[in-house]
Amino acid sequence: MGMMVTGGAGSSRRRRRSSSTGVISEINVTPLVDVMLVLLIIFMVAAPLLTAGVPVDLPNSKAKPIENQDNKPIEISVNGEGKIFIGETETDTERMVGLLSAMLEGNEDARIYIRADRGLAYGKVSEVIGLVSAAGFTKVALVSEPEK
Repeated sequence: MGMMVTGGAGSSRRRRRSSSTGVISEINVTPLVDVMLVLLIIFMVAAPLLTAGVPVDLPNSKAKPIENQDNKPIEISVNGEGKIFIGETETDTERMVGLLSAMLEGNEDARIYIRADRGLAYGKVSEVIGLVSAAGFTKVALVSEPEK
C-alpha cells in the first residue's frame, strides 16, 4: 500500500489551481430566469384577450361587485342587434329554454350572468330574464361596467 504525503505550500497551491480549472457543477439559472420572464410577459398580454366573449357595450352601474364567484357561471350575452348568445354560441329564443334547462340538470345551484348592450330596449332584456327564469334558474345577475 502506498501513501502520499502532502506538505509545503507549493503542493496546496497547485491543488487549488487545478480545482479551479475543472468542470463547474453548479446550475446556471440565468437561462431559466430568461425563459420564465418571457412566459410571464406572454401570459400577461394574452390573459385579457381570453376573457372577451361576445362584444357588448355594457351600461355603467354603481352596484357592488359579486363577492363569492363560483367556478364557471353561464354567460348569456345580448348584443346591440338583439342576438342572444349562450357563451359564444348564438341561439334563438325558441331553443334557449331547452338549452338552459339541460345545463341546469345536476347543477341546481348554477348562476347565470346576463351581459346586455346598453342600447337595447328594456323589453328585450326583460324577455331574456323571463326565459332564464322559465328554464328554472334562480340566481341571475346583470353584468355592468363600474361607474367612474
